[in-house]
Amino acid sequence: MPVNQNSPFLRVLCGLKSFGIVSLVALCLVSSSVYSEQDKPPVVSSSKPNIIVILADDMGYSDLGCTGSEIETPNLDRMAEEGALFTHFYNTSRCCPSRTSLLTGQYQWDAGMGHMDTTRSSYSEYQGFINDKSVTIAEALRLKGYQTFMSGKWHVGSSERNMWPDHRGFDQFYGVPAGGGIYFYPSKYWDRPVYWNGEQVYPGDSWYSTDAFTDYAIDYIKDKRDEEKPFFMYIAYVAPHFPLMAKPRDIEKYRDTYRVGYDAIRKARFEKQKAIGLISEDLEMSEPVYPDWDTVEDKNQEAMEMAVYAAMVDCMDQNIGKLMDSLEEEGIAENTVVFFLSDNGACQTDWNKTPDIEIGGRDSNVAYGIWNNVSNTPYRMRKGQEHEGGIITPLVAHWPAGIRSKGRRVSETAHINDLMPTCLEIAGAAYPETYNGVELDPLDGESFLPLLRGGSRGEEPLYFWEHEGNRAVRHGDWKLVVLHKGDWELYNLNYDPFEMNNLIDESPEKAAALLAQYESWAKEHGVRSWPLNQ
Repeated sequence: MPVNQNSPFLRVLCGLKSFGIVSLVALCLVSSSVYSEQDKPPVVSSSKPNIIVILADDMGYSDLGCTGSEIETPNLDRMAEEGALFTHFYNTSRCCPSRTSLLTGQYQWDAGMGHMDTTRSSYSEYQGFINDKSVTIAEALRLKGYQTFMSGKWHVGSSERNMWPDHRGFDQFYGVPAGGGIYFYPSKYWDRPVYWNGEQVYPGDSWYSTDAFTDYAIDYIKDKRDEEKPFFMYIAYVAPHFPLMAKPRDIEKYRDTYRVGYDAIRKARFEKQKAIGLISEDLEMSEPVYPDWDTVEDKNQEAMEMAVYAAMVDCMDQNIGKLMDSLEEEGIAENTVVFFLSDNGACQTDWNKTPDIEIGGRDSNVAYGIWNNVSNTPYRMRKGQEHEGGIITPLVAHWPAGIRSKGRRVSETAHINDLMPTCLEIAGAAYPETYNGVELDPLDGESFLPLLRGGSRGEEPLYFWEHEGNRAVRHGDWKLVVLHKGDWELYNLNYDPFEMNNLIDESPEKAAALLAQYESWAKEHGVRSWPLNQ
């Protein structure tokens, strides 16, 4: 591996060599005699890593180049090559719950967000915003001296002003407190006001949310942060969530790409995943849920839907590239940790509310429907369901100073609950027992920092999921999963990672043991039957 001549560590060594050992010893003696114990200069807080978490919205597992896609994502691919790619990282299968778990390190029910932020229930687990018994990453890191900034989509409580990011630990916030749906401003179909530190702003005609969220983040890095302190930044893009809206120059790159149809693209992604070693050569692709391309009546429209979706992912990658460049320009890239992931698997929504409007423009209101089966290659099912297609996301981790083995693939599992404790451990911060005088619920997640460092956590994974009656539990290689009002299914993910061979009849005792674990967990965390009865 070539030596990085610009490495701060290397510059320090070269400086010490030219300085001379005798001079170094003399300097140490002088330093120790100048300061008493009381007035020794404090440890420079900027030596702590900066931490950036980037969240995509409704992006499928295979929508990055490094996970099999034909979509151009050179910046995220490079981050994976220089850092680590987690190939089996789990989310909660839906936007609000995933955001809650990411921010609090807890299962969503513990934090009061058992469903969506629009859900209001007498059950405290379903109150529809993050409760005061949970603390966000931003709140916890501020206690350790971190500056905090957020841009993008909040979506974990927006109806009251005290639910917004700048009341939950973020020093500054630019974006939309509510859900997604906005790319060009204003959104014709979705009521999504934009705010900057609590004041509504009115962007111009050239505004595009992916660009704007990034620009404000870069402005913070370059002009608004205190360079003597570390920062935590959370960028929550709307992309590539429907409606399909992209800039014309990005759409043009993909205008003809998808005319070959669903199956050709899905098979190409599957073969690429094998070629780059993401999946085993001996695995077979699961049965598709899309129709034969020859039977599709409006092929141009279907191809255009995926083209616009690809343009939205591409644009997000371009912006992440600009963000990473800003870290280099500021000289802080080496000790800045950047995580990228998606909040759930690809979305199933299939509509065209504006059939007479060209897809992709500011007046279109279209989703890409059955293409989700392609985005989720090689997995089955999709957003909102607890099969792998709904809950698995690639996680890219980039940290030059902390990830020594570059381009590693981490096949061990981790969960979105684990991001909070990982960020705390990276920052050298403890999870507080109380916050604002309130005793906090404990973390459910566990730091995956050992995995970043090339080690192992050493325990079999034990995870649970539920959303709108879809449920699952995974313990070790075994997973029990069910669709709402369906029958339980049992899979051994070591041999059957795409959940194609249901073993429920062959291993009833294993299924019963997993079901008992699930029911005990659900009772402990206040998970209710769906639909809620109040």
